[in-house]
Amino acid sequence: MPRLFTALEIPRDAAMSLSLLRGGLPGARWIDVENYHMTLRFIGDVEGHIADEVANALDRVRRPAFSLALSGVGAFGSKKPHAVWAGAIPSPDLNALQGEVERICKRIGVAPDPRRFTPHVTLARLRNTSPLDVAHYLSARGNFAAMPFKVGRFVLMSSRDSVGGGPYVIEEAWPLHSADMRSPNLSAGVLEASRTLR
Repeated sequence: MPRLFTALEIPRDAAMSLSLLRGGLPGARWIDVENYHMTLRFIGDVEGHIADEVANALDRVRRPAFSLALSGVGAFGSKKPHAVWAGAIPSPDLNALQGEVERICKRIGVAPDPRRFTPHVTLARLRNTSPLDVAHYLSARGNFAAMPFKVGRFVLMSSRDSVGGGPYVIEEAWPLHSADMRSPNLSAGVLEASRTLR
């Protein structure tokens, strides 16, 4: 059974910036560039009807597209590090989208994720990597920053239950709407104007 999670895709330019962070850390298994993503909510191994219910509920999400910038690096597991990651500049739109997805999962009865939402892109999974090596790696790359990119959709992804890190498959995608789609009156006015121009 595939493991499901909702996520944001990382566009090519930002992914190439992230790829420059690869290397220089013993015991790291680097994530392939095409598998970079930002998890919004881990759903886990669920039965098919639950997956359908989640997908149907996510169909009703109406959120604006927004800009996101990756910045800074960090690690999970201070005494026994198990992953290094790149972070994101705080974004109210990102938090609002993640919060809505979280509420949908709770309403459907998906088991809660005990981890607090920390926007990040996993760069590598670590095995037997010393905290000192991780500290050196992070201090050498602490000034990482990538150009902002537009987030125009979010996706439901699946992964096989392996050692983590992909391959990931996009099962479904939902668009985020441009500013003129947020107000029904405004979008109706735009449609009316376009008809008049014809």
